[in-house]
Amino acid sequence: MAEPRLPRPSKGIKQELDAERKERVPAGQFLTEKFPVLTFGPTPRIELKAWRFRLFGLVEREQELTWEQLMALPKTVVTADFHCVTQWSRLDNTWEGVLASELVRLAKPSPKAAFVMAHCYGGYSTNVPLDDLLQGNALFAFRHDGKELPADHGGPLRLVVPKLYGWKSAKWANGLEFMEKDRQGFWEQRGYHMRGDPWKEQRFWDELT
Repeated sequence: MAEPRLPRPSKGIKQELDAERKERVPAGQFLTEKFPVLTFGPTPRIELKAWRFRLFGLVEREQELTWEQLMALPKTVVTADFHCVTQWSRLDNTWEGVLASELVRLAKPSPKAAFVMAHCYGGYSTNVPLDDLLQGNALFAFRHDGKELPADHGGPLRLVVPKLYGWKSAKWANGLEFMEKDRQGFWEQRGYHMRGDPWKEQRFWDELT
């Protein structure tokens, strides 16, 4: 027996849904159902037995976590939109991982710490205000849309900061450095904006923004 078909939404409902989705897309972006792979340099391949994650800089005590220790931390699931600086947006991504605030809590940063530098296998780095890790739904993800995060998309672990452009969601994350003053990461040294708020179109550095 054929499965019953659900009624199609009326034209008015479809327009309303489109309007709701449009409000979630910053200026200068277009929607895609795909998840393009954009990477500078080769894709690192990391064995979990050798994988390590450092918490260092302005912290009470520097630490180095194994994969097993990371997996022992509380997990969460976050559904969020993703906005790439190259102008595509993908809505309703489901990420599973450890909240960034959980790792900040574990690190016990100094009161002077106001920024972090995310470090990665392969040499990539990007700077993020500490408040952007503590507020909202930033996390270190190991699953995406119900599947293990593939290496091309930053597996085994990537930082995801939904409120900022995608280059801040660093792939192959292996450390957080806590800093008193802001410092440029890989793309920031090459002209990208220090913060990268998609709703302000902070794509490239301009001292007036």
